[in-house]
Amino acid sequence: MTRMIFPNLPVADLAKATGFYTGLGFEKNPQYSNDDASAIVISDTIVVMLLQQEFFKGFLAEGDTPHLTSDAKEVLNCLSCDSREEVDSLVQKAQDNGGTVYQPAAESMPGMYGASVADPDGHVWELLYMSPEATAPHEA
Repeated sequence: MTRMIFPNLPVADLAKATGFYTGLGFEKNPQYSNDDASAIVISDTIVVMLLQQEFFKGFLAEGDTPHLTSDAKEVLNCLSCDSREEVDSLVQKAQDNGGTVYQPAAESMPGMYGASVADPDGHVWELLYMSPEATAPHEA
């Protein structure tokens, strides 16, 4: 079986959050979506679960609470991109759909170009293109 990942993100406004992710070009899977959750298909192995804050809370240990609209960051999600242009396109789509630029686009290392955006609830997504030269094995 292929391993999958399902990031579960608490959201304040499910319709707004769903609009943000579908605005990036990802699809909502209605089979696993309802009034409390939207399943956003990023790829065959990545599905982001957007969960209304109270619904999300039901998955937490007693006494824990969802972390929304805080400056504290617990996780940075990183999504690979096929080109520098795709990074720039997703940044623009994020801004067009209620997100903000968290870190502007830059080449952090030779062949590694990326930016970070925050969705309407402040969840940060790094968008990273790694050129074939940057990922090639280096000889010692």
